[in-house]
Amino acid sequence: MPKRKAAIAVGGVAALGAAALLLPHANASQDGNQASGATGTARTLKAADASDLAGQLQKILGDAFAGSYYDSGKQQLVVNVVNGDDNVIVQAKKAGAVVRQVANSTAELKAAARTLKTRATIPGTSWAVDPRTNKVLVTADSTVTGAKWDRLQSTVRSLGSGKATLKKSAGTFKTFVSGGDAIFSQAQGGNVRCSLGFNVTASDGSPAFLTAGHCGVAAKEWSDSEGGQPIATVDQATFPGAGDFALVKYNDPNTQAPSEVDAGNGQTVQINQAAEATVGTAVFRMGSTTGLRDGQVTGLDATVNFQSETSPNGVDTVTGLIQTDVCAEPGDSGGSLFTQDGNALGLTSGGSGDCTSGGETFFQPVTTALQATGATLGNGGAGGNGGDGGNGAGGEAGAGGEAGAGADDQAGAGDQAGAGDQAGAGDQAGAGAGAGDEAGAGGEAGAGDQAGAGGDRIGGGADPSAPAGAPGSGAADDGASSPAGSH
Repeated sequence: MPKRKAAIAVGGVAALGAAALLLPHANASQDGNQASGATGTARTLKAADASDLAGQLQKILGDAFAGSYYDSGKQQLVVNVVNGDDNVIVQAKKAGAVVRQVANSTAELKAAARTLKTRATIPGTSWAVDPRTNKVLVTADSTVTGAKWDRLQSTVRSLGSGKATLKKSAGTFKTFVSGGDAIFSQAQGGNVRCSLGFNVTASDGSPAFLTAGHCGVAAKEWSDSEGGQPIATVDQATFPGAGDFALVKYNDPNTQAPSEVDAGNGQTVQINQAAEATVGTAVFRMGSTTGLRDGQVTGLDATVNFQSETSPNGVDTVTGLIQTDVCAEPGDSGGSLFTQDGNALGLTSGGSGDCTSGGETFFQPVTTALQATGATLGNGGAGGNGGDGGNGAGGEAGAGGEAGAGADDQAGAGDQAGAGDQAGAGDQAGAGAGAGDEAGAGGEAGAGDQAGAGGDRIGGGADPSAPAGAPGSGAADDGASSPAGSH
């Protein structure tokens, strides 16, 4: 479509509750308005400012820094330290943080995560560091049973009760979550549907957008209507491995690609910059299946082991993801995760459950995707991510990211949540989603992510034993609104 205005628009019905939260300048008064100084009074901070402070304190405190999180109720940053050095505590307090002494260092929690990777990379599992408990929180979905469950349980026990906890999720991890405009493609087995994440400018100056890597692996050409002519072509795609993102270039170089999200109900959120997520931050996502939904960041640098669609016994492991309790359903993959004040945070990768029962959801950090593809937000906005983030159990936000030119320049080094800044699946709403939340065995997306006629759907009361492609009975994809192969 010549000169097509590629906005990120609502698909399906927007959740009115989430829309009501998107009021202009709602966070304008949440500035650090309490003096810290020598008294060490904790500052009142916006989430983005708390993320900045966490990155700075990680560098100042060094090995004593053991993660941090944002207390949204008190609007304060809580920083974990692992020794009783009065100088360390004084430095953190002077900076305006709440200081908490904990038992486990970042290095110890990283070692625990490495043990899990070596001994328990099992389809249907995930792990992330929870700074609120100072432990690694391990989650197993409903497919992890028998010998697999015994192996996982044994591995977690070997780490010690003070290092890790294990929880069971009734849902099944799939690559399907969040987004903006629906995008469509043809692939072997039928139609594929995903969501557009954020419009960007590619390194060669051409208009493009970001979406999920498993969508970019599944199909090369994408349209903005089912069965329509392709309007964009995949330039780069990463999945599985160190990310789940794709850069898709518009075929028409004159395409207008504004850096904004249409949140429905007449509300548009201008996307100003890419930013690092912080545990405890309130977030929104736009979905082509489920509309606008809200929730909270619960973990960073999460590792998720999806069952491979291309190999019955294979595992598609993705690392470095943002974990949240925002609900999502098939067709939302690749869509936008953002904050009320216009920070682009993530692209939907996968999760469990649905918007009836809730569940765990995972997002590709936008900063990492921009740095890897060389793209910038909108008309030259934030391109790189800011320096050493130290996102949790060994994940770093990327060294030396550079801000792009223009008014939307991204903040520089230090804009990350800090080492150990994860919550983990135990903090998600709806963790007890019933086993009937998925219809179709192994409906997760992967390379060649399509389900054929009927697709991988999630109905509110679907039979988990139904064969792949069986339609769900709930309010999710009903075949009319969600074509086969929705992600």
